[in-house]
Amino acid sequence: MKVDALSFATRLLHPRHVVLVTCCDREGRANVVTLAWSMPTSFTPPMVAISLAPSRFSHGLIEDTGEFVVNVPTVELLEKVYVAGTRSGRDVDKFKEAGLTPKPARKVRPPIVDECIAHLECKVVNRLTTGDHTIFVGEVVAAYAEEEVFKEKVLNPRVAKPLMHYGANWFTTVVDEVLKP
Repeated sequence: MKVDALSFATRLLHPRHVVLVTCCDREGRANVVTLAWSMPTSFTPPMVAISLAPSRFSHGLIEDTGEFVVNVPTVELLEKVYVAGTRSGRDVDKFKEAGLTPKPARKVRPPIVDECIAHLECKVVNRLTTGDHTIFVGEVVAAYAEEEVFKEKVLNPRVAKPLMHYGANWFTTVVDEVLKP
């Protein structure tokens, strides 16, 4: 028998890769938000999409400045990622609260998260309202990763240990085994 899953349909697509998205206001005050709703959308030019609820503080910052950075954390950053996802940047400095280090990005105003293994600096080129969220599509204007985690043009899961979100407060990482067909 199948369970009626409409009320949690998006969870049927989990686990999802967790990212830390950084953004800032026009004065340069930075914020970081934890997301599991991100994806690549184009090879040429390289583009990624993130999905945020309009009620999120980061939504307004990205909407206003048109820039964001997708930072890729490892499973070792779970506690810091959780703090960044459960506090509001309206009320606290989430970098300080989570113990994360902002560093200047190469081509956009929002900072990178120094503890992360990869960074995709993006400029918003499109947006789409989808129900209770907005999808921001960003053209990647700079992308870089720690050398030891990026081999053969893919993240090495044994080294990278990317953080994955199951839903609610459940997380995991990928297995140590890389499978090829």
